[in-house]
Amino acid sequence: MPQIVFLPHPVLCPEGAVIEAPAGQSLCDVMLANDINIEHACEKSCACTTCHVLVREGFDSLSEADEDEEDQLDKAWGLEAVSRLSCQAKLGQADLVIELPKYTINHASENH
Repeated sequence: MPQIVFLPHPVLCPEGAVIEAPAGQSLCDVMLANDINIEHACEKSCACTTCHVLVREGFDSLSEADEDEEDQLDKAWGLEAVSRLSCQAKLGQADLVIELPKYTINHASENH
């Protein structure tokens, strides 16, 4: 099972985390199942950027981003070459290092 290292984030994961998860699961589902409450305003339908993450290691092992995800990522705050929407990125076999961006662009949060 791949090991995922989540770098510390001041709100979502203050101490960071190391989690093992099965290949084929989305990064978003892994985080939510392990009490890293990343926003997912569109209910994981690839219609927002609130679950945007930066894949610092292991980027090429994830499922390939499709055109819809690429279009959404163009709107993400802090977009980088290693950006993915965690709801669309499915785990492969390699270990990962994930950074949660400091900010997200959220027009309709499920927390309101």
